[in-house]
Amino acid sequence: MRGGRWRGVILHAGLIGGAVLTLAPLIWMTAVSLMHPGEANTAKLNLWPEAPTLENYRHLFTRLNMARHFLNSAVVSCAATLLSVLVNSLAGYALAKLHFPGRDILFRRMTAAMVIPAQVGMLPLFLLLRQLGLVNTIGGVLVPYLASIFGIVLIRQYALSIPDDLLDAARMDGAGEFHIFRLVALPIMKPILVTMAAFTFLSAWNDFMWPLIVLSDEKLQTLPVALAKLAGEHVQDTELMMAGSVITILPPLIVFLLFQKVYVEGIVAGSVKE
Repeated sequence: MRGGRWRGVILHAGLIGGAVLTLAPLIWMTAVSLMHPGEANTAKLNLWPEAPTLENYRHLFTRLNMARHFLNSAVVSCAATLLSVLVNSLAGYALAKLHFPGRDILFRRMTAAMVIPAQVGMLPLFLLLRQLGLVNTIGGVLVPYLASIFGIVLIRQYALSIPDDLLDAARMDGAGEFHIFRLVALPIMKPILVTMAAFTFLSAWNDFMWPLIVLSDEKLQTLPVALAKLAGEHVQDTELMMAGSVITILPPLIVFLLFQKVYVEGIVAGSVKE
């Protein structure tokens, strides 16, 4: 009994220590963002601002026009989330519950393609978008999120748990396949759809490489790209950079905290084998 208690104490102490090490840089980043210009670069280590100020945030949104880039990221992330959930849910459900020639072969080839790095496909995708006239447009940024192998496989594995008898009963009542998908399958797949939505939002909001490649117009650039450019121009303004980092990580952090329970449950449920 005593040995088990000590093991529990050591385990919790280790978890608390890990949490402190993880949160310490974020807390320091927030503290520096509230400091006056130059306060973080003094010889003395300042862990907290002597007189907290929001001047760095006002500078970002008034003089550096970060509000536009914030709005661009919000539009891209929300649109990518909606489109990804719609397309991936349709494809995943079809691969799980609809019978058509070549279904199993298609699924095996899709899963095999998951080992290919996403960066490999960026050049041919960029050339294709250029031919379609979608370069330097928000639509071009959204194209990679329309369908992802990971999302299709995740939803397909979850959809396998839907009872076939339930779908057959709906068919016997005269319901069409899309009607069945909308009124029967979607409510059952809600946990995995929320997981997919959170995953896509986080990926789209934090994406740096693809928007950097596709968007050349500064007015259309997303927040991570604008922040990287800002870091090059204001490399000595530590407080300003930390304020930009805070506004970049805040939305995905809020989304994750709101949906973390459903997110984890969906990931676990989506790993069910056939």
